[in-house]
Amino acid sequence: MVRRHEDSSFGDAYVFPGGVVDAEDTEVHAFCSGLSSEEANACLGVERGGLDYYSAAVRELFEETGVLLADLGSVDENIVAIRDGLNGGSENWADFVARNKLQLHCDRLCYFSHWVTPPQLPKQYSTRFFLTALPDGQDALHCGGELKDSCWSTAEAMLAAGRRGDAKLHFPTIKTLESLARHHTLEKLMDWGKSSVEWGITSMTPMVIVRDGKREVVLPGDKDYPGAKS
Repeated sequence: MVRRHEDSSFGDAYVFPGGVVDAEDTEVHAFCSGLSSEEANACLGVERGGLDYYSAAVRELFEETGVLLADLGSVDENIVAIRDGLNGGSENWADFVARNKLQLHCDRLCYFSHWVTPPQLPKQYSTRFFLTALPDGQDALHCGGELKDSCWSTAEAMLAAGRRGDAKLHFPTIKTLESLARHHTLEKLMDWGKSSVEWGITSMTPMVIVRDGKREVVLPGDKDYPGAKS
């Protein structure tokens, strides 16, 4: 989990590493290993651009935590300096990937969840969540720009910290942690992640309603979800 600065998006909250899709993510399709554009589109349920999300997930994970889903044996550069350059704007992701002929392990990312911002909110997001295992020999350390802290935690421990008030968690993060907490080993968690697309992924759009004079967040399938048949 990474903790964002107060003045950033989702300020001062613990979230999963991630960000936005950039133009550079489209430029590295030829280096995305084990997953074609057509397969990525099918997994995400989109007509085009599915592989951009996988590339963006690899890039954002590297920029925010230093973990790179690629074979580092082919890289004859200072990885820390590259990461700093990407975060500072002096380095280009597509150039870095191309000159090192990196094979981005997009096939190691398991797509398992899609969240869309409630329509009542002024700023809209469409966020896709992926699972992967930490590559052997790599360590995670948060960047010092958008992030102020990071930690390894079980899902149960992070949820408990949120309930105690020791960690600020947003609603989608809580619900995602609850999904992860059902699986008590990495092997079982990854098996679930790999089968998520096969079982079907519902796009989750939370809605804010007023029930008994109090504002509540409801999800598709919950009682009183707007537009649902009673």
